[in-house]
Amino acid sequence: MFELTFLGTSASAPSVHRGLSSAIVHFRNHRFMVDCGEGTQRQLLKSGLGFKRLNKFLITHGHLDHILGLGGLVSTMARWEMLDHMDFYGGAFALDRIQRLFEVVFGPGELPFELRFHVIEGGVVFEDEHMSVEAFPVEHRGPDCYGFLFSEKPRRPFLVDRAEALGVPPGPERRLLVAGESVTLPDGRVITPEDVLGPPQPRTRLAFIGDLARTRQLASIVRDADALVVEATYLQEDAAMARRFGHLTAAGAARLARRAEVRQLILTHISRRYHTRQILEEAQAIFPNTVVANDFDHFTIKRAKEE
Repeated sequence: MFELTFLGTSASAPSVHRGLSSAIVHFRNHRFMVDCGEGTQRQLLKSGLGFKRLNKFLITHGHLDHILGLGGLVSTMARWEMLDHMDFYGGAFALDRIQRLFEVVFGPGELPFELRFHVIEGGVVFEDEHMSVEAFPVEHRGPDCYGFLFSEKPRRPFLVDRAEALGVPPGPERRLLVAGESVTLPDGRVITPEDVLGPPQPRTRLAFIGDLARTRQLASIVRDADALVVEATYLQEDAAMARRFGHLTAAGAARLARRAEVRQLILTHISRRYHTRQILEEAQAIFPNTVVANDFDHFTIKRAKEE
């Protein structure tokens, strides 16, 4: 299960009701900030999420409306001495701009603590025993644009009936088997995980894409995701403008969600030129299970139970 909170949902410039692009993905003891537009630290305070354990930043691309808030945010966290390091994951172009931003904020070679920059080119960028984050290239404007796929690792269910038939008692033996270790019973029999675990079951998957010009080849990457987050900067009536500036229409986002058979579509990066209702109506006509995210909206993303 992933927790998702939007801090900014506006396109290009803030509006009265929407800040610039940023979101927090929370999983167990991990917190990932996806992009950090100008004003994000104030949004973070207003959200009630706070700064604790916020040391992993995923950058979709290097445009200023997605990174400019890092200067103020990192400066504040440095003064409060909250962390000893931060990790930034993004394309080479984005990370270069971020490093130059920090040189302006702190001075050349005067970083307040260890800032680690991980240049990504696709594939797994972070993982532990419970989850992984995979980056995949997308088309927008300029180089090194990426989306991110958050995935819980498959789990093999413990088959209680089979364990009881084999005489495995409740307690530490069963915990060891779930952890993938064999156990020896008092009568000398060795029980392996294969004896009591079922086949791997798919777990929760969250696809997060920032700015996007074209959706080709993405359906296979985000297929069957429990939620897809993607921009909807324009309406279909302005599709020519969307193509000109490398953005997506609400209808285009909905068609991607339908092709990929995701369970829910969450739209963000909303232009001030439209009312939220217009974006929602256009997308829902194609993909009914669509919502338009507002600043501070919170979503719990979890795997739908199999029928």
